[in-house]
Amino acid sequence: MSATSPAPPARRMNPKIAVGVVFVASLFMTIMDGTIVNVALPAIGRDFGTDPAGVGVVNVGYLVSLAVFVPLSGWLGDRFGTRRVFLCALALFTAASLLCGTAGSLSALTLYRILQGAAGGLLTPVGMTMLFRAFPQEERMRATRVLMLPTAVAPASGPVLGGWLVDSRSWHWVFTVNVPVGLAGLVFGLLFLPDYRVERAGRFDVAGFLLAAVGFGGAMYALSEGASEGWGSARILAPALAGLLALAALVAVELRRPEPMLDLRLFRDRIFRTVNLLSLFSGAAFLGMLYLFPLLMQNALGMDALHSGLMVFPEALGVMLASQVSARLYPRVGPRRMLAAGAAVVAGCLALMAAIGPESNLWAVRGLLFLTGFAMSHVFMPSQTAAFATVPAAATGAASTLYNAQRQIGSALGVAVLGTVLTAVGPLAADASGTPVANLTAYRAAFLTAAALALLAAVIALRVRDSDAAATMRPAAAGPAGGRSAAAGRTAPDDAPRAAPQTAAKSAGGA
Repeated sequence: MSATSPAPPARRMNPKIAVGVVFVASLFMTIMDGTIVNVALPAIGRDFGTDPAGVGVVNVGYLVSLAVFVPLSGWLGDRFGTRRVFLCALALFTAASLLCGTAGSLSALTLYRILQGAAGGLLTPVGMTMLFRAFPQEERMRATRVLMLPTAVAPASGPVLGGWLVDSRSWHWVFTVNVPVGLAGLVFGLLFLPDYRVERAGRFDVAGFLLAAVGFGGAMYALSEGASEGWGSARILAPALAGLLALAALVAVELRRPEPMLDLRLFRDRIFRTVNLLSLFSGAAFLGMLYLFPLLMQNALGMDALHSGLMVFPEALGVMLASQVSARLYPRVGPRRMLAAGAAVVAGCLALMAAIGPESNLWAVRGLLFLTGFAMSHVFMPSQTAAFATVPAAATGAASTLYNAQRQIGSALGVAVLGTVLTAVGPLAADASGTPVANLTAYRAAFLTAAALALLAAVIALRVRDSDAAATMRPAAAGPAGGRSAAAGRTAPDDAPRAAPQTAAKSAGGA
């Protein structure tokens, strides 16, 4: 397959700016949606007369649908063009958000959340494909900096905005807040978004899609509900077993197909394989911490949802500030040392969080969160840049699909592992009078587990070779790379076919 450049939209704009604006807006919306809804679940349960355990289906339906549709994103983008698929997914996500905000029953809300999940499963992989096709290799670090705003701010701002909306308005607003953002992105995209597709997308892999749907859907359900339901429950064991069997069959089937739904052969690429594994564990540690920390603040320190969300916000500031530093360090230092050092510092910060208690200085805690975000930025940015360093231009869609599937599993894995540790040790204990109080030992064990996951990511980072990422470390304005970058800035879609043979050669050598 070779990349082609169909007709651009009616109005011309630098494709890097157009893709960046639309993708950042949609990514911010979808990432924040995953955290803002958590704050509203108690209010939704009260409104529909459902207990806290029952209302969790709202999130589970979303996560399972997301996992099912991520594998489909690469083929759809290649077959119908990234612009068309992305805008259709954005329209569906916006419409589903409006429907969620007007839902009159829990079953209707769950159905609309499933539609949201389907759209979200397409938005992020297809958007990342457009971003990495708009930016040539030597400018990939700039492209990754574009992703820092939604990646850093959205998870931290979701609980804050959600708490304020629920308290001052109603739970309906946590969904309808997406609508103006989605409409603005849709209009902008229709006017300016360029298109990227491949010359031939191949046949639709029915077996691969069905196995991926059962495998990822079952695994995501088990990871999402295992800690609360109990891993020995039949409701967890059955989908977990079905998911694992389907994933095993998926690997066997896809490696034999000439045109698979998920191109698992990309994992033969050494740096792509290593960085994906590193990202899985670092993402599990970081996103698990974002799940665990508000629970600690509310259950042990007695904070409300709004103030516990505000406590997390220094982490986002650390990520954004560090993105300016790491972008300049990357060409000089290389990904290996940045990834290893960043993950190691994150592990240290998470270990220190195990000491947080009622007597802790809150400003010291905020400083620790800021440092965690600052260090995590040195993992986020190099990993997203280096992972695609030797991926052929025509395979960017397939690689983006795999990378985003791994990110979703990593997020669920972090919450599942830390939630299981918290439940196993017991989040509640009894004081001298027999009154239930928060069990800090459980939270300490969970934070230490998160630190171990981050430390494992740091060890994996030592296996990254800077030579594999050399194409992404060239200064954009220097030598031949600089000339290519300038050309790419004028006609980014047309640059993809010319870059593909060179990148493919590097990929073969690296693998």
